Amino acid sequence: MEELPETEVLIEENPKTERVTLPETESQVTVHCTVRDDSHFAAIRVWRTTFLVDVATGHKSPLLYAEGIVFQPQWQAMPLSGVARFTLIFAGLPKSCKQFNFEEIISEPGAWKVNNIQRNSMDVYRIELK
Repeated sequence: MEELPETEVLIEENPKTERVTLPETESQVTVHCTVRDDSHFAAIRVWRTTFLVDVATGHKSPLLYAEGIVFQPQWQAMPLSGVARFTLIFAGLPKSCKQFNFEEIISEPGAWKVNNIQRNSMDVYRIELK
């Protein structure tokens, strides 16, 4: 067995401590959505101008990612079952937020909106859009 060479280790007796302020941890909000429409010609989409809006402060958390639905200007046909389910991921809400609205802010009729969603500790929600 080969012997390893000795190495010097310098140990500081009174190490200096430095306080480092870390940024707030990044958070996200997950919203599982259900849309029901039994008409045979229905189509859905989501706009990038969809936000979670803190009721108390008006802070808008933007939509970051969508799974299971297309973004405007595209359209996606409703399933034959008449029930579509998809998931949206938003930037985190302020820590102080207790209640928020889901708002699709668009310049035409038919925007999705759900008011007064109670905040929970997991920031995962299920809503029905009409």
